[in-house]
Amino acid sequence: MRFAVLGPARAWRDGLAVDLGAPQQQLILTVLVLREGTLATLDELVQVVWSGDPPKTATGTIRTYVSRLRRLLGGAGSAIVSLAGGYALRVPADATDLGVFRHRMAAAQVARHNGDPRAAHAALTEALDLWHGTPLAGLPGEYAESQRTRLAQLRLSALSDRIALDLELGRYAEQAVELSVLVAENPLREGFRELYMLALYGSGRQAEALATFRDVQRRLSAELGIGPGPELRALQQRILVADPTLVRTASAEPPVTRVPNQLPPALSDFTGRQIETSDVVGTLARADEVPVVAVTGMAGIGKTTFAVHVAHAVRTDFPDGQLYADLGATGVRPADPYEVLGGFLRAYGVPADEVPRGYGDRVAMWRTVLSVRRVLLLLDDARDSAQVWDLLPATSGSAAIVTSRHRILDLPGSRWLKLDPLLALDAMQLLERLAGAHRVRAEAAAAHRLLAHCSYVPYAIRLAGIRLLARRHWRVADVARRIDEEIRAAGTPFERGYRRLGAEPARAFRLLAQPGDEYISVPEAAAILKLPEPEAEEMLESLADLHLIEPGRRGCYRYLGLVKRFARAQADNEAECVGV
Repeated sequence: MRFAVLGPARAWRDGLAVDLGAPQQQLILTVLVLREGTLATLDELVQVVWSGDPPKTATGTIRTYVSRLRRLLGGAGSAIVSLAGGYALRVPADATDLGVFRHRMAAAQVARHNGDPRAAHAALTEALDLWHGTPLAGLPGEYAESQRTRLAQLRLSALSDRIALDLELGRYAEQAVELSVLVAENPLREGFRELYMLALYGSGRQAEALATFRDVQRRLSAELGIGPGPELRALQQRILVADPTLVRTASAEPPVTRVPNQLPPALSDFTGRQIETSDVVGTLARADEVPVVAVTGMAGIGKTTFAVHVAHAVRTDFPDGQLYADLGATGVRPADPYEVLGGFLRAYGVPADEVPRGYGDRVAMWRTVLSVRRVLLLLDDARDSAQVWDLLPATSGSAAIVTSRHRILDLPGSRWLKLDPLLALDAMQLLERLAGAHRVRAEAAAAHRLLAHCSYVPYAIRLAGIRLLARRHWRVADVARRIDEEIRAAGTPFERGYRRLGAEPARAFRLLAQPGDEYISVPEAAAILKLPEPEAEEMLESLADLHLIEPGRRGCYRYLGLVKRFARAQADNEAECVGV
C-alpha cells in the first residue's frame, strides 16, 4: 500500500488508486499519514473534521470513518491501529511519499557531510521529484490549509538546498533563470534573493545582482518596516568589492544529462512472433518520420510482452531515452495524460515546480523536449486517442509503441498489428522453456492437447508452464482443468477485461457462448439475444472489436475455446437461463 500527501491526498493498492470516500474520511487518513506513526487522538480528529463545531455524534462518526477506511484499504487497513484515545497509521517509512522525502533529505545531508555535493544534489532532486502539484489539493478546512502551508515550506527549503548545490557546482546561468521565477513568486523570501544575487553575479551580471538587492531592500522597508538581513547585506558588500572567492568556475566535469530508461524488463523466455517482430522493428527504424506502431489483440495474447520485447530490440536506435507509461485502460482508474506528461517532463530533468500547470503548456513543453531528441515511447493499455494523442512525438526521429485491447480508429498515422495465438510449434517451445523440455517431451501427446486447451494463448500457456514447474509430481494432463479455474480468478486479464464491459455486451458475451457449434451466425445471435438482426450484428462486431470473439466466414463469428469456456463460466456465475 502506498500513501501520498505531497500533492492530492491519495492511496494506491497494487498500483491502482483507492477511492478514499468523502473528504472527511480523506482528512482522517491524511492526519494519520502526516503523524508518521504517532498517535492522533479522537479529540484531535474531531477538531480536524469539524473545526471546532462538532455534532454530538462526532466521536462515533470518527470511528465509523476509520472502519470504512480499513475496509477500503483492504489488508493494508490493519495498519490503522487503535491506541488509547485514538489511532495511528503504522506503515514502513517508504510506504508514504513524505517518508521517502525525509529519507532522501537525510541522504543529502549525509552526502554533504561526506563532501560529495553531486550525491547530495541527486538525493535532493529525487526528493523534489516526489511532489505533484499542491499538497492536499481539494481537502477543506483549517487543518488542511495549515498543513498545505507547512508542506509547501518543506518543499521550498529542499528546493533552496538543491539550488545552492547547483551554484556550488558552478551552474550559475542555468539557476539564474529558475531563481527569477522563484523570486517573483516569493518576493520577501531572503534566501531565494541571496541565491539569485549569487547566480546573477556568477553569470557576469553584477549590476543586476545589485539591483536585486535594492529591490528587496525597498520591498522589506515598505511592507514590513525592516531592512535586509545580515547574510544578504554581507553578500551585497562582497559583490561590490568583486570578492574573488565569491564564485567558483563551473566544474570541469559536465552535469550528467538525464537519459531515462523506463522500459520494463524483457522476458528471457519470449518465444515466437519472429515475423511480427521483424516487421515492427523495420517500421520503428524509419528516422525520417514519426512511426507509431499500435498493437492490439485479445486479453492474454501478450501485447505488453511483445511491445516490451520489440522496444528492447530497438532501444539503441533511440539514444536519448526510452519512456514507459501504463495507461491502465483495464484498471479502476485509467491514467490521466496530464499526469503522464508531468512524469515524462520530470524524467528529462524539468524540476517539479517548473512543470507547467496548464495542460496545453505541458503538451507544448513536452513537444519541445522531444523536438531535439530521439526517444522511444511505450504507451501500454491505452483506452482511446484522447489518452494517447498529446503524448506522441510531433517531429521525426522519435517513435512510439501503443498497446490497446481494441483498435483506436481515430489515431491517425498509426500502423496497427493484431496479435493472434501462437503457432503450435512456438507454443510448444514456450511450454518447454517454462516447464522443462525433457518433461514436456516425455508426455508429448498430452502436451499437444494441453496447448490446444489453452487455445495457444501465451497467458494460459505461461500459467500451465508455471504450474508444472511448481508441481513436479503433476502430469501434463493434470493441468488443463486447473488452467480454466485460474483464468476465471479475479485479477487475470480475462476477468479484468470482462468486468469493464457494459451490462448488455457482458450479457451478450455470456449468452452467445452457449451454443455448441463452432460458429455463430447473425440470425442465431439475434434469436439468442432477442434483438433485430442489425442490432445483433452490431453487438457481435463490438465484441469482435474487443477480440472477445473472432470474425469468421462472412456473417459468422467464433469464440476461441479458452474464451468460450470463460464466457460459459461467467454465465454459470450469473445463474442465467439462456434457453439454448
